[in-house]
This record gives sequence, C-alpha cells and structure tokens, in this order.
Amino acid sequence: MKAVAVIPKKEKSVHLVEMDKPELGDFKDGRGVLVEVLRVGACGTDREINNGEYGVAPRGFDFLVLGHENFGRVAEVGPNVKDLKAGDFVVATVRRPRGSSIYDKIGTQDFTTDEKYYERGISRIHGYMAEYYAESADFLVKIPPAIAEIAVLLEPLSIIEKGLKQASDIQERLKIWQPKTAAVLGTGNVGLLTVMALRMRGYEVHGFGRTPRAGYLNADLLEAIGATYDSTAELALTDSVAKYGQYDLVFECTGFSPIIFDAMQTLNENGILILASVTGGERRTDAVPSDKINQMFVLGNRAMVGTVNANREHFEMGVKDFALCEAMYPGWLGRMLTHKVSGLENYAEIFDILDNPAKYNAIKAYFEVRGF
Repeated sequence: MKAVAVIPKKEKSVHLVEMDKPELGDFKDGRGVLVEVLRVGACGTDREINNGEYGVAPRGFDFLVLGHENFGRVAEVGPNVKDLKAGDFVVATVRRPRGSSIYDKIGTQDFTTDEKYYERGISRIHGYMAEYYAESADFLVKIPPAIAEIAVLLEPLSIIEKGLKQASDIQERLKIWQPKTAAVLGTGNVGLLTVMALRMRGYEVHGFGRTPRAGYLNADLLEAIGATYDSTAELALTDSVAKYGQYDLVFECTGFSPIIFDAMQTLNENGILILASVTGGERRTDAVPSDKINQMFVLGNRAMVGTVNANREHFEMGVKDFALCEAMYPGWLGRMLTHKVSGLENYAEIFDILDNPAKYNAIKAYFEVRGF
C-alpha cells in the first residue's frame, strides 16, 4: 500500500513509500480493526516534522509515516470486537499508553510524564497518511454518518475539548462558576473550532486574529456562528476589554507566545486562560508588566492551564459538539475544508499549501484517499 513518510530530523524529506498492508493477526487479543483511510488532515505539526524539527521513527524503520488527523471506514474486525463492524465510520485517537508513567498505566496517556512518548504519525508509531491502518478497537471512536463529511476535523477539536474539560475541572474550585464571555486568540482552523465549541456551550465569543477583516473568510465564518471578529492590527487585545469587558475564559491558539502576557491582562476575576500553542522557537518578550499580572492573578483568583493531545473522552465530546453544530448551523463546519487533495501521491501539493497558507487562503488542507 502507499503511504506518505519522512526521514525524521531530515529537512524536506517527505516522500511516498510502499508498505505491506497491515494485518489483524498483530492483535493477539482479537480486538484488532483494519481501517481503510478515507481522509487525512494536514497541519502545522506535519510541516514541522517535514522541516526536521522533531519526529521519531518506529523501531526497525528509518522512516515515519505522517498523519494524525484521520477519518476512515472499518474494513475488517477481529473476533473479539463487538462494538464495531465493517462499514462503520471511525476516527482513531493519537497517543498510546506504551510508556512507564502512572498515567500510561491508568489509561490517561495524554498526561504522560515520560520523555519518550508514543504518538501516531509523530513519535515512534506510524501515522495515518496511508491507504490502510490497523488499530485496537479501544482507540477507535465511532462516527455517525450525519457528521462523516467533517469528521476529519475531529482530532484537532479533541485538543480543544480537552482544554475546556480541564478548565471546567479547575473551576470546580469556585463551587459556582457561570462563565458568559470568551476570547479566542487565533482564527485559523483550531481557532475556528474553538469558537464553535464555545458557542455550542452558549458563550458570547470574540475572536482575534492579525488579518484585516475585509474579505477574510475566517471572519465570515466567525460571524456566521454568532461570534465577533477583530484584527489585532486595528484593536489591541488589551484594549478590547474597553469594548467587550473582561473575559471569563480566554483560549489561546496563535503560535505567538508574547500575546499570552496580553491575554493574562484581559481575564475577569476568577477567569481562566487556556494555552494550546506549542511554540518551539527562541522568542523573548521584554517590557512585560509582571507586577501587574502577578497582582491580577493573585488577588483575582485567576488561573492558567495548557492543553496538548487528547484522550478518548475528548474525542467523544467532540462528536457531540459536531452533531449539535451541524443541527444548529448546517454546513458551517464543511466550509472549513477549503483544500482537498486527491490521492496520497500528490503529497507535494499538500506540503506546498502547508508551507504557503497565505498564498492559498487555506483553512484546512486534507487528503481524500478514497471516496465514501
């Protein structure tokens, strides 16, 4: 079968490989499932791995098959799989409990403390940019046909769902927390999904990005779902509180770390800031009003938490939000799927889009491996 792979830590090494089709016999407990891949999303993580920034090949291989945003159809199930059958749509989770930490052992591998972690398409396990993959049924989430068209977006949404779940858990310290307003920093595909998840929870949501409003599709989508959009080139985040008031929740997904310090200053008392960006650069920030920020957080009982990766429950939460959004705003999620590339052999087109998103005005690029 065909697959798209890189040589980890080697810059611009993406290429097509031929591999054996996986077999269910590898799952000795009979819980194996063979999945034919229908769609695979591509994102900044794939670009960064292809740029040689990180990535680890599985043992015995000198290459790593990319892809963690996935959607497929069950082709075959093992004898002990009762909850899935051939023809079912599924999305697979990404991280696996193969480490030695207590979190791996209790099934919360998304919180692993091991330096070596096991993540499909990223670290030590091949990903989903292939024609087929085999996986334990324990890591597959069944997808209702009504949301199959947009299910390739579920993996990025799962990280948002995890962040919101963590925020809810942390805010139980208040006994009564009734948040009403939220700011979302960054309006790419992750930011748009965050706005959607917050709107499904009834928040008044304000989105912020760098792009001017005129002709910006992402801003159109925000407004179509009942949120606002402001360009930070015209309205600084710290100045936005004069327009909208302080926010009960701020969700950051920009990839631009200095904005975190501005976000800290916009939180309402008892508010919470959620960070989703993984910034691996050497950027430094001067002139941070650290005394003011410290005072605000201490005296106002404010909190901050990071979110990365996700567990099965967060994928399941995402399925529910997708179903609700499709019912309330039919077709809205589908408008995010801006760039379809047919066939894994056309991987160069996907990576050109990832390397030049402004050129293509792309929100989400993805492979259509086969029709459904």
